[in-house]
Amino acid sequence: MKAVLLHGTGGPEKVQYTDVERPVPGIGEVLVRLKNASLNRRDLFITYGLYPGMKLPSILGADGAGIVYAAGENVEGLSEGDEVVINPGMNWGSNLNCSAPDFHVLGMPADGTYAEYVKVPAESVYRKPAYLTWSEAAAIPLSALTAYRAIITRGELAEGDTVFIPGIGGGVALFALQIAAARGARVFVSSSSDEKIARAKEMGAAGGINYRSDQWVQELNKEMGGADVIIDGVGGAAFKDFVFLAKPGGKLVSFGATAGPVPEFVLPRVFFKQLDIRGTTMGSPEEFADMLQFFEQHEIRPVIDKQFSLKDAVSALKYMEENRAFGKIVLDIS
Repeated sequence: MKAVLLHGTGGPEKVQYTDVERPVPGIGEVLVRLKNASLNRRDLFITYGLYPGMKLPSILGADGAGIVYAAGENVEGLSEGDEVVINPGMNWGSNLNCSAPDFHVLGMPADGTYAEYVKVPAESVYRKPAYLTWSEAAAIPLSALTAYRAIITRGELAEGDTVFIPGIGGGVALFALQIAAARGARVFVSSSSDEKIARAKEMGAAGGINYRSDQWVQELNKEMGGADVIIDGVGGAAFKDFVFLAKPGGKLVSFGATAGPVPEFVLPRVFFKQLDIRGTTMGSPEEFADMLQFFEQHEIRPVIDKQFSLKDAVSALKYMEENRAFGKIVLDIS
């Protein structure tokens, strides 16, 4: 079969579109013939070796949707031809509050979805929501699950709450906007692009601010009136501003740090405001099922920025690196 394989680190150029042996499903496993896969920033980081537990060579890709092609022994409730979407989180464990030590994600160390076929445990596949196209279904798993857990489980968002989502345009941030808006929250966003802010408003955001403005924090605070929940995948020097923008008793939920470590952190600003700072990443199988149900209930569709063929995965990764995308980047496989 054709697959996108990473042999060594050094960036997207180290990725190869090549022939590999098609996997055979074992006990309790299914083989999925993939229709589409989608990119996550995790994939880009892996090409540079910026991820814990590096194990190469490996087929990249966490997200995918397709058709059950074959099933191993002891697989029940699934048949050849079933249309499915894959939960890329493996071995979450029994504790819903956090993942188990052996939790991992498809696409390294386990071979992932940048391929014509992928082998996964049967419990990791779910029925594809009928209203979604193959591209849309493939765009959901990792980012939507991360956003759902951040908003619903860790953020405990209630109807009428005010939410701030910095760095709008990426997959998780956009899903967080869609989930929060469907939940009945007032959503505010930030970006360095006025165009992205305008598009976010079209999707339901109540307001937004360009963080290149010298007074963006004060301007946003005046417009927003403080946030009950902040969903942050940025980190870096701006984190102190997020603490300022949170309402007393508010929650700051962190799922990433694309801007790097927080250089200065003044603790009194946290404890005098009675803030909760909560970490989150991915989610449990139960949350994945709940997320799909929530999406179906509200007919949430992913925003897809651009599609590439599987053989052009290097170009897709380079495009992601440019940080111009608004929404998910998808690979066409079939």
